[in-house]
Amino acid sequence: MKLQKTLERLQKLHPKEIDLSLVRIKNLCKKLGNPQDNLKCIQVGGTNGKYSTIQTLRAILMDADIKCNIYTSPHIQKINERFIYDNKEIEDNDLTDLLNVVEEINSGEEITYFEILTAAFFYGCKKYQKNLTICEFGLFARFDAVNILKKNLATIITTIGLDHLDWLPENKRTIDRIIFEKTSSLLNSNIIISKQVDDIIQNKIKKALKYNKSKKVFFNDSYSFKLGEDNFFYYEDQSGQLKLPFPNLNGEFQLPNVASAIATIRNLENLKVSNENIKNGITKIQSIARLQEIKNGKLKNLCMNNKLFIDGSHNPLGANVLNNFIDKINGDVHIILGMMNNKNHKEYVSYFKNISSLTTVDIPNQPNAIKGAILKEKLKHIPNVNYKKSIEDAIKSIVLNENDIVLITGSLYLAGEVLNSN
Repeated sequence: MKLQKTLERLQKLHPKEIDLSLVRIKNLCKKLGNPQDNLKCIQVGGTNGKYSTIQTLRAILMDADIKCNIYTSPHIQKINERFIYDNKEIEDNDLTDLLNVVEEINSGEEITYFEILTAAFFYGCKKYQKNLTICEFGLFARFDAVNILKKNLATIITTIGLDHLDWLPENKRTIDRIIFEKTSSLLNSNIIISKQVDDIIQNKIKKALKYNKSKKVFFNDSYSFKLGEDNFFYYEDQSGQLKLPFPNLNGEFQLPNVASAIATIRNLENLKVSNENIKNGITKIQSIARLQEIKNGKLKNLCMNNKLFIDGSHNPLGANVLNNFIDKINGDVHIILGMMNNKNHKEYVSYFKNISSLTTVDIPNQPNAIKGAILKEKLKHIPNVNYKKSIEDAIKSIVLNENDIVLITGSLYLAGEVLNSN
């Protein structure tokens, strides 16, 4: 209850949820003693795959007994997920105390919710400065609150695609502008670029980074991977080849994220991570709401004889890779869909080529979500589209045969509600 009251106060410090600027967080961090300046940090940016890449790093580094602080956003089930110190999620009381101290130092100055959370994370790292810190930066990286570091160990750029276009002028909603926003202010250190959708985007990234003096590690130029017929994962770079077990992640589309994490670790020699740590680590990756199979719980009980998956994909890039997974299913796929209002709903759904039914739902506790009934109306051109108010009603309404699967997708916020209700 104390934590919730603190969070409610912090949400009232700025009239806008997002206000793209670094001025406020720089001012607050200065009052805090600029704790971000003393971090040994790996930053992870891009459009899709950031969370899975970070969780791969975390699993490998933990196997090597390397302690980490980790900052990601948004959280799925509870805000504590954003604050990892010493490899552990912060407890409620400790997080409340941390936020209260930062709130007091801020002295009522206008600052967005995300900005003050980010400043608090940096401030919390002061106790763990010897740890390796991993930070996700999103939206438009130039103005992301995480992007106030003066130095880092490396930056990973995951797959880049179109998303959050409503924050750009209508005449600049292009992949070129997205690439500019995500790459133009990267620090000079090591930049690892994951596999992109095609060579056109990779070449655009190369052009955007032309004058950045970092060591650049591009997929296919400096490292590569392939999936063997024996279900082993083969990674290769200038240091040699690794034969690895398939990672503890569903879907082959996760392999670029795993590979870029491995490439980063192998390019940071001071980390002292062995090949065995990599082999062991990737079998222990814990990824929430990224094609996660729900194996037990209240919702699973509604479809006991069928597989139930939850995936937080919410943009065309995510829909495309999700469809590749769907194509390999030996049975009918039934999608339950809930989305935020500012997404391109028709385009997202257009990537699903072989689904048997689509049921739209409301996302509870999200005023910026599109109502399921309105979403159904927008997608009425799709055969067998239905609307149910809740996830429970949606699952109950689906006629399932042997080998059919239920896939809940469209939003990380929906994923959080699903996991909490389960």
